[in-house]
Amino acid sequence: MKRREAEGVRGVLEEDEVSAVLRGSFYGDKAGKRGRAKSKKAKKPDHYDVICISLYKEDLAQLDKMVAKLKKQGHRRISRSALIRFALDQVEIQDFPRAY
Repeated sequence: MKRREAEGVRGVLEEDEVSAVLRGSFYGDKAGKRGRAKSKKAKKPDHYDVICISLYKEDLAQLDKMVAKLKKQGHRRISRSALIRFALDQVEIQDFPRAY
C-alpha cells in the first residue's frame, strides 16, 4: 500500500491563497477596518418645523427685493422666512378677498 504524504493546508489551498488569507486575517491592519464612531444624534428642536412651499418666481423676486430693501435700512438679520412671519402677524383674515 502506498503511503500518502500529509499535505495539510497546502492540499486545500494554493500557496498564494494561503499568503492572502494570512495577510488579511492575521497580519492585516485591524485598526483601519473599524467603523466610524457613531455620534449621538442631537435632539431636534420642537419649536419650529422645516417645510416646503411653492411660490411663483415673481413672488420670490418681490420677496427678495423687500428683504434687500430692509437690509439696506439696517435690518441685518432679516430673511425670507422672517419677512413671511412678519406678514403672517399683520394679515387680517376677515379682510381677505374670497378669490385671491
